[in-house]
Amino acid sequence: MRRRWVRAVAAAAAVWWAGPTGAAAADGGRAVDEPDVAVVVWADTGRTASWHAGESGFDRLRWLLDPVRTGTERVPEAWTEDRRPPVRFTVMWGLTGVGGWPQTRRAPGGDVAMLRQDQFFLAEDGTPWVRSDPAPDLTDDDIRWHRAPRRAYELMTDEGFFAAGGTGAEGDDGGRHEVWWAAAAVVLL
Repeated sequence: MRRRWVRAVAAAAAVWWAGPTGAAAADGGRAVDEPDVAVVVWADTGRTASWHAGESGFDRLRWLLDPVRTGTERVPEAWTEDRRPPVRFTVMWGLTGVGGWPQTRRAPGGDVAMLRQDQFFLAEDGTPWVRSDPAPDLTDDDIRWHRAPRRAYELMTDEGFFAAGGTGAEGDDGGRHEVWWAAAAVVLL
């Protein structure tokens, strides 16, 4: 009887400790290490914005930058020697609902881990590129490059996302705007 009680308490503590992140993974939702928040800094203005998973800005950036991508592509030699086009914007991808005792003095689930840094570039020929640091908290030389989907870049440009460090027009049609983005992302996957 006592063992059953101890197991029940241990199971309840595990569920409580895992919180929403663990529940999402168990339900087949996003993986535990997949980012759910994006913090953006536009290089030309220094303007910042942040979005959470499910918001249209987050979904656009996710489609464009692919923050779970791990591979790399060869870039022009000059780029590896720091002679590359200017950074358009930088995104720090984070995971909410982490931390807690004993790492911090806060209750579990209230901290954010910054998992990855992506920088967006536009080559002279108009090709969109992403420079990724998969572990921005480490001082290492693990930098990866990949081309971004041109269609995602074109759609975001048409909406004004890249104009003057702005977030682009959110559209006058309210919810239909967000549905359009989700549909476009699904079709191109």
